[in-house]
Amino acid sequence: MKFPAALCAIAAIAAIAVAIAAAWHPPLAHADGGASARGQAASPAPDQPPATPQSYAQRILRALADDATNNWIRYWQTRADCDAAPSLADQAAPLDRVLLTLAAAICARLDAHLQVNPDAYSPRGENRTVGLLLNEPDAAPGYTLFIGFVGSDVFLIDPLGRVVHTWRMEDTSFFHARLFDNGNLLIARPGSVSEVDPRGNIVWQYEGLTHHDFLKMPNGNVLLLIQGRVTTEEAIAVGANPEFVPENMFEYDYLAEVRPTSPSEHEVVWKWSTWDHLVQDLDPTKPNYGAIAEHPERIDINFVLEAMGTRRNPRDWLHTDAIDYNPQLDQIMLSPRHFSEIWIIDRSTTTEEARGSAGGNGGMGGDLLYRWGNPRAYDRGTRADQRLFWPHQTHWIPPGLPGAGNILLFNNGNEFEGDRRHYSTIDEITPPVDGYRYRRAENAAYPPDEFAWTYAAATPTDLYSPVWSGAQRLPNGNTLVTNGTAGAIFQVTPDGGTAWKYVSPASRRAHLRQGERLSAFTDNGIYRAYWYPPDYPGLKALNLTPGAFIEDIPDIYDIAHAAAIAGDFGEPVANSDFDIYLGKGKDKHERRLIYLKQPCAAPVSPTRFFLHITPADQRDLPAHRQEYGFDNKDFGFDGMGKASDGVCVAIRALPDYPIESIRTGQLADAGPLWRATINLNE
Repeated sequence: MKFPAALCAIAAIAAIAVAIAAAWHPPLAHADGGASARGQAASPAPDQPPATPQSYAQRILRALADDATNNWIRYWQTRADCDAAPSLADQAAPLDRVLLTLAAAICARLDAHLQVNPDAYSPRGENRTVGLLLNEPDAAPGYTLFIGFVGSDVFLIDPLGRVVHTWRMEDTSFFHARLFDNGNLLIARPGSVSEVDPRGNIVWQYEGLTHHDFLKMPNGNVLLLIQGRVTTEEAIAVGANPEFVPENMFEYDYLAEVRPTSPSEHEVVWKWSTWDHLVQDLDPTKPNYGAIAEHPERIDINFVLEAMGTRRNPRDWLHTDAIDYNPQLDQIMLSPRHFSEIWIIDRSTTTEEARGSAGGNGGMGGDLLYRWGNPRAYDRGTRADQRLFWPHQTHWIPPGLPGAGNILLFNNGNEFEGDRRHYSTIDEITPPVDGYRYRRAENAAYPPDEFAWTYAAATPTDLYSPVWSGAQRLPNGNTLVTNGTAGAIFQVTPDGGTAWKYVSPASRRAHLRQGERLSAFTDNGIYRAYWYPPDYPGLKALNLTPGAFIEDIPDIYDIAHAAAIAGDFGEPVANSDFDIYLGKGKDKHERRLIYLKQPCAAPVSPTRFFLHITPADQRDLPAHRQEYGFDNKDFGFDGMGKASDGVCVAIRALPDYPIESIRTGQLADAGPLWRATINLNE
């Protein structure tokens, strides 16, 4: 940026004065935990020296010279220093007063120098509960992608918390989404993974028993995490303890690499299954029998079953929640939550080799090349040796980033009853790579014994997310942390400071407003967030014009309520305990049923709405609904409704195929509260 000559002269004099002042002032360490960039100036940490005019002048000059940072960020960071510096004048030394005078000359025209209008983005008071809470100079500038709790809107925000792009999806049960070089998203919900364009249109979709995570491979294929199912008898037949195997069904996880061949079709090019790599020491007459400690490359089918016992549903004994791919090693990492471990397997195998114990770069077929976090799982340690506790987003740090090749994860701290530690950490380890294998001493657990880097809150229990969450290393060495159950996203510096913090206003029912009290768990939760640098190729396909803050955007419930009262939807299509409206917009994403009740004094959250849709053409039904003749879109008010000021509003998106009729109503434990039939005859 080019500055006026007068400003350049002032800055030059100030720089000289700062240099002279440094001769007798000790250097000022960066104060961790400063105020928001839109709040007051940063307060020094208790163990650091007090702020000086020299430090303020230095930061003001740095902000003006920093062309790499957004002008808004520079403005509010500098504004905080400008507001605080005059308070030092009374006790300032003579040269310090010169510094303060020169700084004041810059501050007087700061908005003009940085070409911003502060009225367009003014501070909104100190009682902020959602949105941007902190933005320090050492924050990595970039864009953050996330989905609100079981949400339908995917938000991309800038460093100031403004929405720059939104993908509006049809459903409301998505986990997380990843942005790719072409501007498309891959987005997951239970039972499907979809690729959508910047307008939210589905360009490819896989439907099946997918869950939790997915990857776009370098070759363009998609790696899916899928749930397999066997009968109780089949589980017992391979050595599962009959005492703990649930009735009717037993689940396991497998990976499938698929090549999309059309918008709704794919070809499976590679597959790996946990079911092919089991070990058990319960019954020598059953397959997979062996000493657990002698087979760390295999998965003890009874380890988690016995830990779960009858306290939980042991059907979900693996609960794999993360996968990652390392193209340099051609290996895949998995995180089976209930084992409190990370596993690494060989992708260089064929599908046939992946079923066995030979082949591939590592020579071990589909057996585990490496495992870490809980050596109890293979009889090589005790509870005291456990390092991971139901971790999430386990992954290799990519090349070019600080710590490249190391493994980074969010260590939740949750576990089975009696083993929980009740606080979370972000941890990094250096795996003992030896070619395509991993070093381990004979009769010992896999190293390392300690973390390469770890972050914990000053009071450890202040950071605790028993489920969800994640971590991502950034180019400047910061680590993006998603505190899932708190709905918080923040950047941690290498020395443990906080450089940026954002709390999601996207609640499961409606957008949270400033000052609105957050519930203790999952009201605005985030499964996982991702950070993208300003020059990321996928951003070029998007219109990144900064818009409103989520907390200021009227949510769909407010809009629907106002439109129904104003008659914008016409007459209700059905009258019952709720008035039901058909909301039509410019595209299929705005085609919704709106349930409105006013006044609404009784709580409706414990009840459930049934919604059965009969299409005009039965061939439009999903395959798993064909035998029933209707599509089931039942929903709970908690997830898709909002009750406030004596008004209850619930909204459910309709499928985009022509609809013959709709049957809907509300259920309680005693049975239906009301029913309604809507004939659309489309």
